[in-house]
Amino acid sequence: MPARLLDGRALAADLREEVAVRAERLRARGIVPRLTVAIVGGDAASVAYVRSLERAGARTRVEVMVDALPAEADEDELRARLRALGDDPHVHGIILQQPLPPHLGIRRVAEAMPPQKDVDGANPINLGHLAFATGSEFVPATPSAVVLLLERSRHWPLRGVRCCVVGRSNVVGLPVALLLLARDATVTIAHRETRELGRRTAEADVLVVAAGKPGLIRRDMVAPGATVIDVGTTFVDGAVVGDVAFDEVAAVAGEITPVPGGVGPVTNVALLRNVVIAAERLNPKL
Repeated sequence: MPARLLDGRALAADLREEVAVRAERLRARGIVPRLTVAIVGGDAASVAYVRSLERAGARTRVEVMVDALPAEADEDELRARLRALGDDPHVHGIILQQPLPPHLGIRRVAEAMPPQKDVDGANPINLGHLAFATGSEFVPATPSAVVLLLERSRHWPLRGVRCCVVGRSNVVGLPVALLLLARDATVTIAHRETRELGRRTAEADVLVVAAGKPGLIRRDMVAPGATVIDVGTTFVDGAVVGDVAFDEVAAVAGEITPVPGGVGPVTNVALLRNVVIAAERLNPKL
């Protein structure tokens, strides 16, 4: 029997309604919840993502602004821009869109975003709190979306469930693993260089793939009945494809997210929810 689809669009619609109500309450107080996306250069996937954020913002009453820097901008320029956004009282959330040009590094500039406006959890302070399981100002949006989708899966709750995360980035793989551990899952972290990768992935009841390599996960690498969350988004011949060979894997998995239409729509709303939370915290009712 083909795998059941974990529909990110349906989940996003439910979350969108909550965000819109909270945003409208802020607007009634004269506060316009605002997200500013700092983007360096013109990476095609980044531009597409920002456009999707703008559309999602329009539907949730969250204003999404773009602060574009040329691809040749250096670290000092980028830090200065991020600090200026942090000082702007009308900006409640800031994200630095990745990937950055090769001469820039997220680890060297993320601290320029104040933790209370770092709505995608990139600041080392927020990542540190997440690693120590002491809570952070904000859980990164994509890892949050993964957990929200898993809450609708047949393997929820995750206590004792065998999970494998393929990907080790600070943006997705590592935070996802930490969030799953916090929910008492048994977690294996793998990546593209892992020896016998298919053996590791086939042991998992829940497989989360965020490696950035289209078609990395094939049918024989997935346990029958497993829940598969595909975070991959790569442009191939003008189309967005995931890290999972969907048709193959859907024939053996129990549940699977499509690409597009899985993690992406939930990520956008999770991020905008963080913006609304930031605006509420920065403007408490007296």
